[in-house]
Amino acid sequence: MHVISKFRWIYLAPVLALIALMGWALASPIGASPDDDYHLVSIWCGDGIRAGICEAGPTSGERTVPEAIKNSAVCYAHRPAVSAACQESTFSLDPAHTEATSRGNFFGEYPPVYYAVMGVFVTPNIEGSVVLMRMLNALIFVALVSALFVLLPVERRPGLIWTWLITTIPLGLFLLSSNNPSAWAVMGVGTAWLALLGYFESRGKRRIGLGVVFVLATILAAGSRGDAAVYVGLGIFVALVLAFKADRRYLVSAILPIAMGIVALLFFLSAGQAGTGLQGFTNTPPAPGDAGAPAGPPDPLALVVANLFNVPSLWAGVLGYWGLGWLDTRLPDVVTFGAIACFVGVVFVGLAVMWWRKAIVLALVGLSLWVIPAWVLTKGGNSVGQQLQPRYLLPLIVLFAGIALLNLGARVIRLTLIQRVLVVGTLSITQMIALYVNMRRYVQGDGGGGWNLDQNPLWWWGIVVSPMFVLIISSAAFAVLAWILVKRISTPAVAAASTVEG
Repeated sequence: MHVISKFRWIYLAPVLALIALMGWALASPIGASPDDDYHLVSIWCGDGIRAGICEAGPTSGERTVPEAIKNSAVCYAHRPAVSAACQESTFSLDPAHTEATSRGNFFGEYPPVYYAVMGVFVTPNIEGSVVLMRMLNALIFVALVSALFVLLPVERRPGLIWTWLITTIPLGLFLLSSNNPSAWAVMGVGTAWLALLGYFESRGKRRIGLGVVFVLATILAAGSRGDAAVYVGLGIFVALVLAFKADRRYLVSAILPIAMGIVALLFFLSAGQAGTGLQGFTNTPPAPGDAGAPAGPPDPLALVVANLFNVPSLWAGVLGYWGLGWLDTRLPDVVTFGAIACFVGVVFVGLAVMWWRKAIVLALVGLSLWVIPAWVLTKGGNSVGQQLQPRYLLPLIVLFAGIALLNLGARVIRLTLIQRVLVVGTLSITQMIALYVNMRRYVQGDGGGGWNLDQNPLWWWGIVVSPMFVLIISSAAFAVLAWILVKRISTPAVAAASTVEG
């Protein structure tokens, strides 16, 4: 009885989060995240030449890998009506069946850390390896956020929870449980700056723990993508500004973030993506669905104005306006509307708590969200809709929301009970619809079959549980998780503690 009386629903949060993310990990087949033909090959070759995994190719710029990871998405990418069952006739899952490819991180276009770590989990079972890596990404994310929840000063916890709830549906959940290095970019950037802020505000063991989380999150971000190295550097600057005090303790504490900022810079400079950030994209075909590119080079002024005006569609793409996967899984408008409404509504509540430092860094990150994509696109002669995808901006959007939702001492962000019920209910419903649509696109093909995914599925993993079981359990776990977390951070005890802890 004593054990039961000490039980808290919050203890279930990490388990529920893993169940929800594992549903997304199982929702799509091998190769379903953007450019997975590149990223999976890079993972298989992430630890160098290995017999039966990644072998030398016909030329120095090629590697020989299992055909399954090279051709996994060929038959269904950009063809939403085609289910993942087409894979059966496209390639063999036998790792002995190999092909040469030049698409991979063979010359340092991306930082090497993500691919090297994931490469450790490559086994002869290709499907099993892919799912294992997805679940590992989900586990890392849950571990980081759980550690922050425990270690952060109490007044920082509401911002932590609300940020991840309103920024991850649907694209964030898809990426965090995918094989794409953007998973590390999102979780790394989204947690590093807040861990650093907590590091400045804490003492003792909590401070040490937050410092460790900050270092790990920075390495995750900078070691996955070149742009994420820039974003995590921006997050470090944000935390330094918010925590600034003209005293010796601050200066000594600043040694760690400055050192990690240099590490992030080195990762950025060593990656081939640095050239894209400075010079824009090369090779600029029209976006899928475009009638064609305009004749002749675009007018520079007209292009920059058009890009500045249309950048918000990239932000909305994070919340469902663009498709998932290879941008070919179109989501219902109710998902986009619900996700955007929750994001805007909660962020506006957060803006009620404002001070000059928060205003400065919020404006800086907001300006970056607008200027960076417009610069990169215009520099390469591209328009919004070409080359640059919403997932590249998701880490910045998480950072923006996190800043907007910061508390200041006794000035705590509060939603009414009705507001909490509406937000949690809307997020839970939109999550379930997005997961269902994403699963249906691969199980039956977009527009194919009936509503019941268990009835004559064309594709599914060779596992005991069915598609509908995964959908129901994962969606229920998300809904219960969201309510437990929101209820926890909305209790009067949390608000009272925020006035004395920190």
